[in-house]
Amino acid sequence: MTARGLSERRALQVIRMSASALRYQPRPDRNQNLRERIVALAHRHRRYGAAMIYLKLRQAGEMVNHKRVERLYTEARLQVKRRKRKKIPIADRQPLGRPRTANQIWSMDFVFDRTAEGRVIKSLTVVDDATHEAVAIVPERAIGGHTLTRILDRLAVSRGLPKSIRTDNGKEFCGRAMLTWANQRGVKLFLIEPGKPNQNAYIESFNGRFRDECLNEHWFTSLTQAKVIIESWRREYNEERPNKGLGGLTPSAYAEQLASKTVTFTQDSKANCY
Repeated sequence: MTARGLSERRALQVIRMSASALRYQPRPDRNQNLRERIVALAHRHRRYGAAMIYLKLRQAGEMVNHKRVERLYTEARLQVKRRKRKKIPIADRQPLGRPRTANQIWSMDFVFDRTAEGRVIKSLTVVDDATHEAVAIVPERAIGGHTLTRILDRLAVSRGLPKSIRTDNGKEFCGRAMLTWANQRGVKLFLIEPGKPNQNAYIESFNGRFRDECLNEHWFTSLTQAKVIIESWRREYNEERPNKGLGGLTPSAYAEQLASKTVTFTQDSKANCY
């Protein structure tokens, strides 16, 4: 309109627009760096939600508000689609206590997957109930009772053996080889009731994350490739992945914190009675 001889003021009156709106210059986006960091973390950890992204940022030393992270995460449309699963009735759930020291109780189970040619991968998962560390994830084509005991003996060299092991009623865990091994090593075996996976909740929770964040995110062409990727994920889970159940600490950091605590006993006048 100004090109046709109208003044700027008159042109703004015709189109009913204020001068301030015409001259408005948007401020630079102060969240640009944070938004890029959130997107990069979401692409690296495809199954992490806003809460986990926030913990990863705090882990890296960034002082950021969780509400801002959630808003930017939502604006970028990074929400994770939750997979449906069958829920256990509330009446059947039982409390599961956590040990106070590492290597007191381990939980074990098997998780199955397949390589590209359709052959089965059977992964033994071992979790420390106290620290939530992934003690081991051992993928093989098949794992029987004797193979299971050899795996546990290898773990004993690097970490030691627990006082107890909690498992389901699988034949590998109830077989003669496992029972003989546990008796010789002085390890107690706790078997959950058939059809009650909630009694082994720590390993069930870990298996869900393992499948969701590792197995479902990779297409294994061979067993060798699967072993490399799974071991890399296990190390990341222990050393880098924050755990909300541990106050945002990684399992390794929590294990160090737990080991550094010393138990002090108060003087008891009736100590001789105990």
